[in-house]
Amino acid sequence: MKLALNGGFTCPNIDGSRGTGGCTYCMGGSGEFAGDVNESILHQFEAVKERMRSKWHEGKYIAYFQANTNTYAPVDILRQRFEPVLRQPGVVGLSIATRADCLAPDVLDYLSELHSRTYLIVELGLQSVYDKTGERINRCHTFREFLDGYNALMGRGINTCVHLIDGLPGEDAEMMINSARVVGGLMPHCVKLHLLHVMRGTELARQYERGGLRTLERDEYIDIIVRQLEVLPQEIVIQRLTGDGGRKNLIAPLWSIKKFEVLNGIDKLMAERDTWQGRLTNPEK
Repeated sequence: MKLALNGGFTCPNIDGSRGTGGCTYCMGGSGEFAGDVNESILHQFEAVKERMRSKWHEGKYIAYFQANTNTYAPVDILRQRFEPVLRQPGVVGLSIATRADCLAPDVLDYLSELHSRTYLIVELGLQSVYDKTGERINRCHTFREFLDGYNALMGRGINTCVHLIDGLPGEDAEMMINSARVVGGLMPHCVKLHLLHVMRGTELARQYERGGLRTLERDEYIDIIVRQLEVLPQEIVIQRLTGDGGRKNLIAPLWSIKKFEVLNGIDKLMAERDTWQGRLTNPEK
């Protein structure tokens, strides 16, 4: 089970070092389901563990540092956040969400150390391979910078997960599918495919309310996901096919609340098309 935690980190496009305001879709560090930042890491861990155990009574734990940029701090601070959780009974690994431009050499050394003694995944929020899109969403780093960080992790053998978001402003279906194709060519350990959510209080919500943003319809999204899966090699683990937006803050698309209907729709369309993950990259299979 993944236990989502909030390490109290900030982000370089929030604190002014790269930009301000955060990504346009970001609401409080993209960690809405993480622990309470006002509590210590161990208090968060216990609280989230109890919530999860109400659904799944048995299992081991992966501590998921989800909110904001979880390598954007000196290494001694990172150790203060990560090490206490690793010592908890039942914890078998770490998942650390971050940005590719926040991997200083000493941070990479520490991640290599963690990789040598626990199961580690570093999650990189790319969202799109297009720099124009990155500018629209205030990502504040380029695809070239992403590649530098990604290659630094992969060069050390660290499991890396790449996030993509479908439905970003200015993108059509072919661009979204090409982002998946390009990422598939990099052969990360895993990929997360996520629907763009318009959340209250974000810059994206203001754009939506001004009529400057159209969100994807359910059937559009399902079609895009199936086509993205076709260009992602079978060896890549797909961690996510859609995402959760907290109901009280979700403005659009409201159809996304019915998550199992979306997942069932993906299964149905893949069966109808007699297709599978990697069909266009592993045609002999």
